[in-house]
Amino acid sequence: MALPNGAGGYQLGDGNIGEAQLFVQGAPTLLSADVTVTAAQLSNGLFTVDPAADITATLPTVALLEADISSAAKTDIAFDFAVVNIDAGFQVTFAVGTGWSIVGNAVVLEATSAQFRARKTSETTWTLYRIA
Repeated sequence: MALPNGAGGYQLGDGNIGEAQLFVQGAPTLLSADVTVTAAQLSNGLFTVDPAADITATLPTVALLEADISSAAKTDIAFDFAVVNIDAGFQVTFAVGTGWSIVGNAVVLEATSAQFRARKTSETTWTLYRIA
């Protein structure tokens, strides 16, 4: 796939490189105990972690995720979310929900951050990738 040359590609904003890209960001979702995260929490895009022990955050089932997507999810669509572990002593591990697989390290260690990309890989499956 070639990069767009301006005659059919998509450009966000006016293309002025000196301007910040602004967007709406809701308050982060706090994770402090074992939980199954919701599709709405994932779509918010930002989690903070402050547990009293190591915790597990389980992804929602693919059916629940897709029920929260406003239009029909096509294969290869994706979204990102970030996790900021503000605790210096405990970690969070992301676990699969029904229909998910995980590629890469699913553990966000103490006092670190991580970025993940969720990608629809077929009509019935999604994959979570650790990208940073």
